[in-house]
Amino acid sequence: MVMKHYPPEFRADAVALCRSRLGATIKSVAQDLGVNHETLRNWIRLDDAQRTEASASTASASAPASPEEENAALRRRIRELEEERDILRKAARYFAGETRW
Repeated sequence: MVMKHYPPEFRADAVALCRSRLGATIKSVAQDLGVNHETLRNWIRLDDAQRTEASASTASASAPASPEEENAALRRRIRELEEERDILRKAARYFAGETRW
């Protein structure tokens, strides 16, 4: 079996795509991207671990204490959603054959 090496950007995009598809299985997303489903599962596990470490290091990750903190948290969430949207657009162009990944 040949070990394939995927760029970090592709891995991050694949994980974000998998998380953004509600109701889709890891296997179906992996098949759409042309990667092994266990490979994608491992990428998701690594990302989960990184997110857990990041949220543990941020003490104010729970409820915001002030309106300013709440606004900052909402802005971060908006940026995350915009990134997911951009990833989905990029994937749509890729699958339509308009561009290479």
